[in-house]
Amino acid sequence: MADRGATVLTPAAARAGAAVDDARAVEDLVRLVRTPSVTGDERAVQDLAAAMLADIGCRVERIETDPAAFAATDPEWPGAEMPRTELPVVVGRLGRPGGRRILLVGHTDVVPIGDPARWTVDPWGGDVSDGQVWGRGAADMKGGCASILAAARAIVASGAADVLAGELVIAFVPSEEDGGQGMLAAIRAGITADMAVITEPTDLDIVIAHAGALTFRLTVPGRAAHASMRRDGVSALDNLMTLIRALEVDEAARNAAETDPLMTALGLPYPTMVGMVRGGDWASTVMDRVVADGRYGVALGETWRDAEARLRRVIAGAAAADPFLRDHPPAIEFLGGKFSSARVPADHHLPTSLRGVASTTLGRTPDLLGEPYGADMRLLVNEGRTPTVIFGPGHVKRAHIADEGVPVADVTACARTLAAWVVSELSPAG
Repeated sequence: MADRGATVLTPAAARAGAAVDDARAVEDLVRLVRTPSVTGDERAVQDLAAAMLADIGCRVERIETDPAAFAATDPEWPGAEMPRTELPVVVGRLGRPGGRRILLVGHTDVVPIGDPARWTVDPWGGDVSDGQVWGRGAADMKGGCASILAAARAIVASGAADVLAGELVIAFVPSEEDGGQGMLAAIRAGITADMAVITEPTDLDIVIAHAGALTFRLTVPGRAAHASMRRDGVSALDNLMTLIRALEVDEAARNAAETDPLMTALGLPYPTMVGMVRGGDWASTVMDRVVADGRYGVALGETWRDAEARLRRVIAGAAAADPFLRDHPPAIEFLGGKFSSARVPADHHLPTSLRGVASTTLGRTPDLLGEPYGADMRLLVNEGRTPTVIFGPGHVKRAHIADEGVPVADVTACARTLAAWVVSELSPAG
């Protein structure tokens, strides 16, 4: 088990943490929230991020990848759910290249606002009240991006940037919300490290493992008939329910088989659900076709390919056991993001060192957690061979909802922790 004791900070690390400018962190976050950046349209916020990094004193570079060519040529392309014509990644660097490298990552894309009537604040206003910054992306994850910027600014202001024995690399990526193309493009361009932290909202606990997910589509056949003669037909909706019952059995078996305490603590770490159903063209006609879209959990230790193969077997088995579907098999497609699982051992230096510094800066010891959702962490771990954890301000329950918000105190506390930890890891004495 990792040491739960606080780390005694070096003078340089303590100075860096203390140099975080709380007011400037809030100002940066407000500017980020006020720059709309729904997935697929991140150019404006990436330009802003590049300007902010340059203002701090970072060496700034851009990575531009053609998304169409990327999808056609990279076997690990992670899927997409929104159309896009560009994939702009922004990178900032501090310190000395060639030594140890630490990577801090934030995604700048956000989900759509949904029904504006459900918001009591301007979704793009970045209002500050009740100790929170409000607006789309405040929690997921522009608050985390602001923490990274504040940490980098504090490292420079404290003088630590001039004497780092390694390199701090900051990557702001697009397209996390629909699969992670931006992170994979950065990895393919060489943006990897000895250790990485993604500042997604974790309530300032440390996520060391996460599950994954696939988006699937079932096209389920039936046989049409007049409603008055419905027994002559076969309802595609009833056939869909046959498949859903098979998915429920599979969900129960997969979750019951899990023994890792990080995941069993979640209760249902690998949920399966159908979120969209479309079918029928006349109220008095038996449905002859239903299309259903859903989400399938990827278990810890599984890749998205493993999970895809399992889901195909589940659907094929259920169809083979049904007299109609045996001869009229449903079709299954996989759409959108493909999220494998990932983990870092609890006793790895990354979570133990970050936890020790956080215990000092936060005044409490962060928990080490597993989460049921997919994240860019799996790309860094699996493709970038970079040990990675997730640690950031705010709570995931505040993500993707109306009146999204993040506590200001979390943003600045995260920044102080990151600044002190980076300096602790990259100081000449370290």
